[in-house]
Formats: sequence, C-alpha cells, structure tokens
Amino acid sequence: MTILAKHPKGLFICFLTEMWERFSFYGLKALLIFYLTEHFLFTDKQATNIFGNYFALVYAFPLLGGYFADKYLGTTKAVTFGAILLCFGHLGMAIEGNPAYIDNQGVLVQSEALPIFYVSLSLIIVGVGFLKPNISGIVGKLYHINDPRKDAGFTIFYMGINLGAALAAIICGYAGRTYGWGYGFGLAGIGMLIGLITFLYGQKHLITSIKQESRTKLISTKWLGVSSSLWIYGGSLVLVALTSMMVSNHHVVASLLGFSLLIAAVWLIFYCLNESDSTARQKIYAAVTLTIMSTVFFLCFLQSGSSMNLFAERVTDRDIFGFIVPAPMLQSLNAIFIILLAPVLAKIWQTMGEKNIEPSTPIKFSIGLAQVGLGFGCLVLGIEFASEQHQVALVWLVLAYLLHTTGELFISPIGLSMITKLSAPRIVGLMLGLWFLGSAIAEYIAAWLAGNMTVPDAVSSTHPSLHLATYSELYTDIMIIAFGGALLTLILTPLIKKWMNDVT
Repeated sequence: MTILAKHPKGLFICFLTEMWERFSFYGLKALLIFYLTEHFLFTDKQATNIFGNYFALVYAFPLLGGYFADKYLGTTKAVTFGAILLCFGHLGMAIEGNPAYIDNQGVLVQSEALPIFYVSLSLIIVGVGFLKPNISGIVGKLYHINDPRKDAGFTIFYMGINLGAALAAIICGYAGRTYGWGYGFGLAGIGMLIGLITFLYGQKHLITSIKQESRTKLISTKWLGVSSSLWIYGGSLVLVALTSMMVSNHHVVASLLGFSLLIAAVWLIFYCLNESDSTARQKIYAAVTLTIMSTVFFLCFLQSGSSMNLFAERVTDRDIFGFIVPAPMLQSLNAIFIILLAPVLAKIWQTMGEKNIEPSTPIKFSIGLAQVGLGFGCLVLGIEFASEQHQVALVWLVLAYLLHTTGELFISPIGLSMITKLSAPRIVGLMLGLWFLGSAIAEYIAAWLAGNMTVPDAVSSTHPSLHLATYSELYTDIMIIAFGGALLTLILTPLIKKWMNDVT
C-alpha cells in the first residue's frame, strides 16, 4: 500500500475506468465469433469477416478520436463521450431477439435483432475511438514531465487493462455460454456502465490533468452558430450509422484500409524526399520497418479471437476433472500470462541492461515473431497427436497461448515507445497513426486467413477429421509466415540498428 499511496488518486480512477472498459471489450470479444456462427448462423467465413472488420475498425478509429480530443474536445470530454457510446453499444448487444433458423425450404431466416447488432458494434467502434487513446493521455498528465513515478504509474495502469481482460473472458464467457448470450453481453455492458460512473465520480481526482488541459490551446469555434463540440458529437452519431453499414462488408473495409495505407505511403515518400537531415530519414526507415514487422506479428497473434476460439470449441478436449471449460474462458489465458510474466521480463531486461547485454529492439522483434510461430507449431503438433475422437489435448492450446504471450511481451510494450523515439516531434502523431493502421490491417488479414480455411457444416458433421486437417493447414501457413518474419528481421537487424543511430 505504501507504493500505491505514492501515486495520484487520479491514477486509480483511470485504472478502474480502463479496467471496466477492457472488461466490456474483452467480454464481447470472447463471445463474438460464437454469437455470429450460432445465433445468426453465419458461415465461418462470413463470421470471421465480420469479426475482422469490427476489430480492424476498432484499431483504426482511435486516430480520429485522438485528433478530435487534441484539437477540440480535450481528453476528459472525449473519454466521457466515448464511455457513453460504449454503454449504449454493449447494452444493445444484450438484445438477442429470436435466433436465426433454417426454414422447411432450407432458406435462412435471419434474426430480427441483426440491425441492432450492427448498430451496437458500431457504437462500440466509435466509442473505443474516443476513449482508448485519451484515457492514457490523462494518466500521462497526472505526472510532471520528469516525474520518476511516471513509468510505475503506467505499469499499474496497464495491469488494470489485463485484469479487466482476464476477468471478462472468465465471467462473461461463462455466463454467455452457460445462461445465454444476453447474460454475457449484459454483464459486459454493466461493466462499462460501472467504468463510466467511476470516471464521472472521480473527476475531482483528475484535477491535475484538467488543469493541464486548460492550458492546451483547444480550438473553440462555432460553425453555423453551433459549437465545434456539438458538431463532433452529432457527426460521431452519423459515423455510427455509416459504420453499421460498413462492418458487415469486408470489401468496403479493405478499400478503406487500402486507401489509408496509400495515403500514408505517399506522405512518407513526400516527407523523406523533403527531409534534408539524413539521420532523421534513417530513423523513419527504422520506424517503418519495425511497424511492418509488428504488423506481421499481429496478423499471426490476432487469430486468438476467431480461429483459435473456434479451435478451442470444436476440436479441443476441454474436460478438466469432469468440468467442461467453456471455450470463451480460455481467452483469459493471454491476460493472465501477461500479469504473471510482464514483471519478470521487465526485471530481466533491467538486469541485462545493467550488464550491457540486453538485446536490441530488432532482435527482440525477431524473437517475438519466432515465439508466435512456435505457438502455432504447438497447435500443429497437437493436431498430429489428436485422439481417436478428433480432439486435441488442452495443454497444446495453453502452451500456444503462453508462447504467443511471451512473444507479445517482446514486441508490444516497446513498439510504441520506440516509434516515439525514432520520429521527429512534428510527425510523432502520424507515425503512431501508422502503427495503429498496421494493427488494423493485421486484424483484417488475420480474419481473411481464418475465413479462407473453413469446412462447410454439412461436410464437417460427417467428416470431423476435416476440421483438424483444415486447422493444421491454416496454422502451418501462419507458422511459416511468423518464422519468415523472424528470419527477415534477424537478417535486417544490422541495417535497422544503423538506421536507428543513437536511439536504443
């Protein structure tokens, strides 16, 4: 308690707000693929496409939310508005309606709740866009620039993220599979409501952040007699409507991501051609290369919510002493492993750094990619040793999640920090945007890979071994992608280190 007492009280308001927001977010993630395939009777390919669209947009929209907060709203208003949208979105997910069914003529009769489902997902997408990038900004403003407590404060804050994620998969995953979809999604919505109430109640403890924000030159203008804030709120609701039409269309999302990538590429080329400082150019080359490698990592890693969730449900023996573990609960393993291993790895890096033997950032990226490849190698090996009932032992899936988590810890915590160090101050925001765009593209590709490796239900019911063969092919391909990325990063390490110059 002595350590905790040294930090501003506002840190724990942000801790609890983000914990409950992540509880709602990961509670939905744990159940979503099953809700799509079982309640709405989408095929695996359709379901993974919608899943990928949703998460790709979730990664992309914080760019807008961060921009509007920096220029017009301020972080406190942006977080509050985002949290309100999230509450409505998550509670809307609890409206199941009647499940879809196949009529006597073999025609799919879709649930009347499908439009509500799309609008609810869109409210969550836009809500995350406003909340996610700005709650971290509030934490940063609670401390002075050179405050030695700052790193420890962010460590505590990120523990809240993983605590919320772990509890969500266990509680919402169990409730949704045992008692019904509405219970699982409803609990996620209640969690978000608690987060909103906590944030509003704790405003007095965020006074440091609010004071800093008041010194920031926010643009306060009126257009047609209406304040810019109201235009943003109203425009966001229009964006929700547009997003609800996009989230089910894989081609539209692909076009949006492709167009964004083209704009980013043109801007990077223009910037490098006009940058006279060769050192600054080289640092951008390093930042872009690391961003590409992180994208390769995450297109492998982000199989967790889609194909690996279905793998757990369909071909994994989840019987533990007579208790059948609901598949969504296994989504908690990543967060649990992070909570257990992150402090250990941080201590290892600190010790190695003191002895000047800590591996460079490119080497860490290479090792991280190799570990996610090994994780999929475990699943391929587990399939080879499947039982006569075509079931894979649970230990193989647990081992895969363990390796994926250790791989993530080699890349994710240092990635964003390295991008900020390598980028010139005037383009830090744009380079961070490129990083998140890479994550969005990774989610899209991950869903595309999962969706193109499916077995029709009519075939899988009579030939269950085809599920194993399909998963083996998918995970072998992903393993090769991961190992290829690790090898390429290793080969490029001397060049990347040269480009990084004095950045370590």
